[in-house]
Formats: sequence, C-alpha cells, structure tokens
Amino acid sequence: MKPVIALVGRPNVGKSTLFNRITKSRDAIVADFPGLTRDRHYGDASHAGIEFIVVDTGGFEPERPTGVVAEMAKQTRAAVAEADVVVFVVDVRAGLSAQDQDIARYLRTQGKRVLLAVNKAEGMAESPALGEFHELGMGEPHPVSAAHGQGVRSLLDAALEGFAAAEEAQVGGEGEAAERPIRLAVAGRPNAGKSTLINAWLGEERLIAFDQPGTTRDAIHVPFERDGRHFELIDTAGLRRKGRVFEAIEKFSVVKTLQAIADANVVVLLIDAVEGVSEQDAHIAGYILESGRAVVVAINKWDATDDYQRQMLARSVESRLGFLRFAPLLHISALKRSGLSALWKALLQAHVSATVKMPTPVLTRVLQEAVAHQQPRREGRFRPKMRYAHQGGMNPPIVVIHGNSLEQVPASYKRYLEGRFREHFKLVGTPLRIELRSGRNPFDDRGG
Repeated sequence: MKPVIALVGRPNVGKSTLFNRITKSRDAIVADFPGLTRDRHYGDASHAGIEFIVVDTGGFEPERPTGVVAEMAKQTRAAVAEADVVVFVVDVRAGLSAQDQDIARYLRTQGKRVLLAVNKAEGMAESPALGEFHELGMGEPHPVSAAHGQGVRSLLDAALEGFAAAEEAQVGGEGEAAERPIRLAVAGRPNAGKSTLINAWLGEERLIAFDQPGTTRDAIHVPFERDGRHFELIDTAGLRRKGRVFEAIEKFSVVKTLQAIADANVVVLLIDAVEGVSEQDAHIAGYILESGRAVVVAINKWDATDDYQRQMLARSVESRLGFLRFAPLLHISALKRSGLSALWKALLQAHVSATVKMPTPVLTRVLQEAVAHQQPRREGRFRPKMRYAHQGGMNPPIVVIHGNSLEQVPASYKRYLEGRFREHFKLVGTPLRIELRSGRNPFDDRGG
C-alpha cells in the first residue's frame, strides 16, 4: 500500500503550495469528491523511488465548534486519522501563534508520527527565528520554502523513512508472476454494492466494513481461489453508517480506495445503476486510468432499473466515463448473483491484456505497417521517422518507439498507433501507454 502523508496547519501557511511542490504540478489534484470540503484534496507523488499519496487539507482551527470552519476541522481530523505521517506546516514569518499551539495539542493526542515543517524559510536554515517553534514539542523543525523548493527533499526523506520503494515494472518473469495471486480491487462509491459483490464471490456473508475513520486505511485482503486460479480480493468498502454517523464520514474511504487501486492488478469499477454515474465515480475512474490499472466497469443493481433509467445511465456512462472506452462494460446484480460469470471472464481477459508479452519483432512489424498505412505529418524541416518498437513494461503495457524527430508527433497520431497495437494484440480492459524516444540526429552538428 502507498503511504499517506497529510499536510495540516492553520490557514495561509502554504499547505497548498507545498502540496503542488510535492506532486510536481500545479494541477496534480486527482480527487475532489462531492461532499468533501473544497480544500481537502488528494494527489499522487513519488520521492526516492517511493510512491505515496499526499492529502492537502483546509485551514485547521480545532477550537472552533460551529460553521464552515468546524466542517473543515472535521475533514482535517479525518485526514490525520487516515495518514501514516502528518506534516504540520507553520509560517516562520508570522511566527508561533495560539492556533499553532492548539493544533500541536491535538496532534499529540493522535499517536501519529508528526514532522514540523517551518514554511517560508528561504535562506533561514540557521535563523534563530526557528527556535521558538521548539515550544510546540513536535521535534526538530524542518525549514522549507514551498514556493522555491528549498528543504522539501530533506523533509520528504524524513517523512518516508522506513517505507519501502515501489516494485519495479517487470517485463518477463512469467513464472514468478504466475505464482502470485491476481490482486483484484473493487472500487466505487459507498453503497454501490461492493461488500455484497465480495460476499457473493466468497459464498458467505462477511462484513467488510468499518465504522471508525481511524481504520479506513486498512484495506482488507481476502485470499480467494476460482477455477484453479488464485486471487487476492481487496475490499474498498470503507465505512457504513451505524446509527447517527456524520454523513461526511461516509466519504472517508477515499484514501483507502486510492491505495487499493494502486496495489491492484485489476480494478472493478462498480457503478450503482439506480444512482447513475456521479462525479465521484468519474474521479475514481480517472485515478484508475492514471494509475495504469486494468479495469472492468460493472453496473450493479441492473435488475432494479426501468427502461428510462437504463437510457439515462447509458448517456451518463458515455459522457462521464468516455475515457474508459477500452474497458468492458457489464450489467450485474450482486445481490441476485446474476452476471458474475461474465464479470469473471472479463476480469481474467483484462489481466491477460495487462500482462501480455509483446515481442520486439512483432511490435516493430505492427509499427511499420501502421506507418505505411498512415505516416505522421511533417512538422518543420523533418518528418518524424519511426524505426523500431519494444515493450517497456507491463500492467499497464508500455510500448517504447525509437526514431528521429519524434517530439513532433501529435497526440492524435499516438492514439492511432495505440489503436493498431490494441487491435493486433487484442488488448481489452487495460490502458496502453506509448513512449516516443528520439535518437540524436547526426546532421544537427553540421554547419550551414
């Protein structure tokens, strides 16, 4: 599972700037779910070979009991509960405040590993102004400048200490991969029927749910065998309401879902046919695509819909999940156990596609045939020249194309090539990534 780092602090200390710095993008937000405070976002990042999830929270005022500020505080408490490491961000220019003291008192009660990041400290690594932050009792302050990137690397070194680097994508190793169970995650909104589906697969009633936000990060891994194949089911059911539970708590399974997707080989995106495709479903689908995981879309509770609902559902799937056209779409009823056989067939086909071996001679031949049928258009002085292709990874499959002037190839032509490779290797249910690598042009150094 990817570790989770939560950024916490009072308003205007630079948490969002630090978030963008860590994720290396100004728009690296991958989840902005309805029902969550607008300032609480999730992003993917990596450092020193370790992939992790960053949670950006709104300004935290733990002592304010009412209004929007109270709702933001509730979201921040949930982020702290989900996190493996909390980065407490303060502002060296504004100095230590009573709010900082309140937040520090709260964090000391949570039993989490906390790092103190003193922001806006460009050029102040040895400044005596850092000394007052020792009062917080959060250990040695880490001076950083989120705006300029100073000190962020050493902060991440400390935050990720003890976490293992992610597994490298491997080409080959077929025997070793065959011994591992296929990791299958079920993702979707709360109440879409994820637990019911897993219970149907297991053939027994098993409660795969939690009712405390502090446990949402512990996804349940269930060993499972079917037709001689070994699977590991990863449940992302998250929380269920028990009695009068805050509605927002129903959403706190977000991090758990993101972790399960990153850890899976194949993901079932479960859609509630009665509720239709929501923005949250689209965000989860986008994260699946960004993670490169094979995916099958299953429309659950199909038996509970009428003709009008089915027409509207088809439109919402087309408009909101159009970027998953490569994924099989199945209609099931987990409660009545209908359509599950076809679902398993689609899952296995998606896994085969995600782990397919594509020999270099075959890839190169398909590439040459595609170029002969339609060449990339000329840009500037040279027409892009594609020489050969080889496989660069699995789950998702990566095709690396070598040649000259390939930086001029437009995205539309890459999509054309993707379609040719998909057609030849019969790839279904998996993203396919194409990387273009240009060799050095020997004529570049000639004088004119």
